[in-house]
Amino acid sequence: MKVIVYNLKTDLDDTIYDLKKITSKKIGVSERDFNSFKIVKESIDARKKPHINIVYSVVVEIEKEIKLPSGGDVRVLEDIPQKPLISGSIKLKERPIVIGSGPAGLFASLILAQNGYKPLLLERGECVERRTQIVNSFWVNGKLDEETNVQFGEGGAGTFSDGKLTTRINDKRSELVLDEFYKSGAPEEILYKAKPHIGSDILKKVVLNMRKRILDLGGEVRFNSKVTDFLIKDGSIRGVKVNNREEIYSRVVVLAIGHSARDTFEILYKRGVNFIQKPFSIGVRIEHPQELINNA
Repeated sequence: MKVIVYNLKTDLDDTIYDLKKITSKKIGVSERDFNSFKIVKESIDARKKPHINIVYSVVVEIEKEIKLPSGGDVRVLEDIPQKPLISGSIKLKERPIVIGSGPAGLFASLILAQNGYKPLLLERGECVERRTQIVNSFWVNGKLDEETNVQFGEGGAGTFSDGKLTTRINDKRSELVLDEFYKSGAPEEILYKAKPHIGSDILKKVVLNMRKRILDLGGEVRFNSKVTDFLIKDGSIRGVKVNNREEIYSRVVVLAIGHSARDTFEILYKRGVNFIQKPFSIGVRIEHPQELINNA
């Protein structure tokens, strides 16, 4: 029997053993009856300062069937099967092309590769190792590389942010995204933190590992490969032109170009693709003195 237990409050200095005791008491069974124990959410409750609690939700598998306590904090957990990727009925003559190696492009390529499609991932900028060197040089001398910079290059713009992984989307597939990050080297805590994030130093390694996984599954990744035109015939995509020279044919092209590839937008617009404006958020950074933060 598998149950999920909510609102397990612990003190800051409590250990995993204390959490198991609190869970055992709330369920009404001995810890010896736990077949498995997994933290699925962790958050901080600082509403009653100076006393601060860490609040957990955990999933416990129990040897025997039990009567659940009232109150709603303990519920039977039913496994919802992940919807499989549905393959089409027509075999692809060419491999799919993915344009852009930000989060959308990396995950599109990874999922395609996991399902045997051997995608070709095209990135206008450099690999993350070389990109890091170029961006660090930019911070020092201010010389901008128009194709490899904070916005363009492997990993996308988020590679040089703090890697927040929050989303307002309540979708079961969000767990898949976090799990793939974890498999690529992100810390395990992102799987259960209420507001998970991956630091920039770790994120670069994660991006590199995702690329290696795509390659191991038969995909191909090309850097310094800017899509400069789209090959269209009879109103359908037929492929792309790279660096104004090479033509690569495919009837499946995934656009994962982010919001700063304005030259690509212009090409698409000239090719008759319809565009609709979309609102976007602007972040504001406010810095406070440490003394003020300590007193908050």
